[in-house]
Amino acid sequence: MAAAMLLARDGHEVTVLERDAEPVPESVDVAWSAWMRPGVAQFRQPHFLQARVRHVLDRELSDVRDALLAAGAATVDPIARLPAAIEDRRRRAGDDRFVSITARRTTTELVFARAAENEPGVTVHRGVEVAALEMHKVDGTPHLTGVRTSSGEALKADLTVDAMGRGSRLPQLLRGAGAARVHEEAEDSGFIYYTRFFRSADGACPEPRTPALVTPLGSISILTLPSDCDTWSVTFFISSGDQPLKRLRFVDRWMAVVAACPRHAHWLDGEPISDVLPMAGVLDRYRRLVADGRPVATGLALVGDSWACTNPSLARGLALGLDHVARLRDTVRSRLEDPREFAFVWDAVTEGEFTTWYRATVATDRARLAEMEALRSGTERPRADDVASAVRARFPTAAGRDPDLFRALMEIVGCLTLPADVFARRGVAERVLDLVSPDELPQAPGPTRAELLELVS
Repeated sequence: MAAAMLLARDGHEVTVLERDAEPVPESVDVAWSAWMRPGVAQFRQPHFLQARVRHVLDRELSDVRDALLAAGAATVDPIARLPAAIEDRRRRAGDDRFVSITARRTTTELVFARAAENEPGVTVHRGVEVAALEMHKVDGTPHLTGVRTSSGEALKADLTVDAMGRGSRLPQLLRGAGAARVHEEAEDSGFIYYTRFFRSADGACPEPRTPALVTPLGSISILTLPSDCDTWSVTFFISSGDQPLKRLRFVDRWMAVVAACPRHAHWLDGEPISDVLPMAGVLDRYRRLVADGRPVATGLALVGDSWACTNPSLARGLALGLDHVARLRDTVRSRLEDPREFAFVWDAVTEGEFTTWYRATVATDRARLAEMEALRSGTERPRADDVASAVRARFPTAAGRDPDLFRALMEIVGCLTLPADVFARRGVAERVLDLVSPDELPQAPGPTRAELLELVS
C-alpha cells in the first residue's frame, strides 16, 4: 500500500492486486475481531512500529501518520522511560528522534488500506490472485510485461512490484515463466512465539521496567509491546526444539510464567482480548534478483519482506520495508526507462543500504538461539572470547546504567543506526567493558530453568 501511494504521488498509475478478498473494515475494533487476512500469517501476532517508521512517515506519508494517530496509535518515547539506574534524566537535543508511533498489525493495515484506496492514481483489486507472469526476452534476459490473474485477465505494466511479503511465491512464478532460478537463502529462524493481547481497564498502558522491549530470561525471551487504543501484547519466544516449553500454548501456564517474572508481571494488569496465539515456522529468508553479473529478470522489483524477512522479535520488518519502498520510488524516478539499468541500480541500492540490516538481524538471532540451546541442554553458554563479542554481550546491561549508551541502544532498537556503526564509535567499547564486569551474567530476574519447567508442567 505504501509503494502504491508513493509511486502514485510521483505521477504513476498503480494497480494493487490483493489475494485476500475481504474489504477494508469500518473500524479498528472490527479489524481486530473479524477481518480475515489468511494471506498474512502474522496478522494477529505482535506488532510494533520502530522510530524509523515514524521518520519515513514524517518525510513521505504524513497524512498516513496522522491517520494512525487518529485511529488511536500509541506514542512511545523511550527517553521518557529511562531505566531507574540512570541518574541523568535530562532530555537532550535530538531525543525526539527516538519517538515512535505504534499500533497493532490490524490497525496499521486498516489505516494504510484506507489511505491507498482513497489515493488518486491507485486502484486496489481485492480477491485477485496472480497466477502467472507475462514475459518475453530482451537481449537474452527475461523481461516482465505484466501478470495474468487466476481469472485469466492479463494486466500490462512497466514495472511489477513484488510486495507479497513472507508468503511471496515469486521464485515459483518466475520458474513457471521460464526465468532462471532466484538466488535465495532460507532457513527456519528456530523460534516459536506465544502471544496474548490485553486491553487496559483504566486507559493506562503498563510502563516498561526493562531497558528494551525484548528481554532475555534464560531459555526464554519475553517481548512486551504497547499498542493502539490502550492495548498491548506480551509474547514469549522459545527455541523450536524446546519441547517442554511448548506448553506455553495453554493459557494458565502462559499466565503463570508471566506472573513469575518480576519486571513483567504487571503487564498482566488488563483485560485479555485474545487467547494465547502461537506462531512457528518463521523463516529467515533473503532473495536477490541479480546473480553472476546479470538480472534474473527485468521489469521487476522486490520490496520489504518479499526481498528479505527475519524473525520479527526486533520489529525491523516494516521499518526497513517502508524505507525500501521510498528508495524504490527514488530509483523509479531516474531509471525506469532502461529496465536493465534499473535492475542493476535497484540491486545496488538494496545491497548497499538494506542487506547489512538483514545480516545483522540474523546474526543477533543466531547468537540468542545458541544461548537458549545451551541453557536448555545444561551445557556451557557460548563465551565472548574476543573484545567485540564481549562488548555486544554486555551492551544491553551497560545501556541500562548509562544515558549515552542507552541512547545508543535506542538507535539500534529504532533501526536508526546499524549495530556495527554504534560499536565502532570512540569510547563505546571502553565504557561498556568498564560498566559490566566479565563475571557479571546479564540476566533480568525471572524463573530458573527448573522453576520454568515446573510452571509449565
